[in-house]
Amino acid sequence: MSKNSQTSNENKPDVIAIVGATASGKTAYSIELAKEIDGEIISADSRLVYKGFNIGAAKPTIEERQGIPHYMIDIVEPDFEYSAGLYKQQAKKIINDIIKRGKTPIIAGGTGLYIDILLKNYDLPEIPADRPLREELQKYTKDDLYNKLLELDSDAGEIIDKNDSKKIIRAIEIIKTTGKSLKNSRGIKPSEYNIKWIGKNFDRKTLYERIDKRVDIMVENGLVEETKGLLDKYGDIPNITSTIGYREISGYLYDKYSLEEGIALLKKNTRNYAKRQLTWFRKNPDIIWDVYPEKLKK
Repeated sequence: MSKNSQTSNENKPDVIAIVGATASGKTAYSIELAKEIDGEIISADSRLVYKGFNIGAAKPTIEERQGIPHYMIDIVEPDFEYSAGLYKQQAKKIINDIIKRGKTPIIAGGTGLYIDILLKNYDLPEIPADRPLREELQKYTKDDLYNKLLELDSDAGEIIDKNDSKKIIRAIEIIKTTGKSLKNSRGIKPSEYNIKWIGKNFDRKTLYERIDKRVDIMVENGLVEETKGLLDKYGDIPNITSTIGYREISGYLYDKYSLEEGIALLKKNTRNYAKRQLTWFRKNPDIIWDVYPEKLKK
């Protein structure tokens, strides 16, 4: 950080951001840090906002939170169309409240878009849902939908999972309405906070082993039953069938493949998701990693 930027940040409140790939230990680290510095934690995970997304989203239990206040968890039902813009509005209010009470806000999570929109102060376009366009796009196969997105914005693949139909449709909606790429449709204002960025990671072999172990534990803890319960309650909605964890188990429950194949697919998709997360966060030069960034490129 340059001397000028340090000076400009002197009067801004301190916020700590703990980022990284899934299964990299962000939750445990943020809880221990919060206990040391009298902090409170704001989740930056697009899945944890949903009630009932517990096992499949690796939501920290009340016991695991160890008495540390956690925010932006269990705030909407799975059939609610939650957005990054709404996340920014709600999380910003919580940050300011934590600061007013003399405590330190800790933003912890792996959803890079949510984190950057909140802390880098992206100015999001306010675009209402285009129902006719959505109905048209929902007729596409996942592959055709993803290819259509790439035709409109070749860089969008760095941001959006090719299997996440809901986000792909929203991205196409934004691009068509603004006439700009996803990146260019977001203006950036100066950050309101003095941010300390901490990156959690392991070498690739260890990270993949942790991911595989986490998936096995999820299945042991009842991921299949949780997924079935969500489908029974809410139906075959995109927020369930497009979310890693529930998507793969839904395939098994719909007799598309065996449970063993579903588990293998979940491990593969989670590893790919971790790669995308690290690609996103590597673009932020202010992150101090506990594993040197060059190792992330292997």
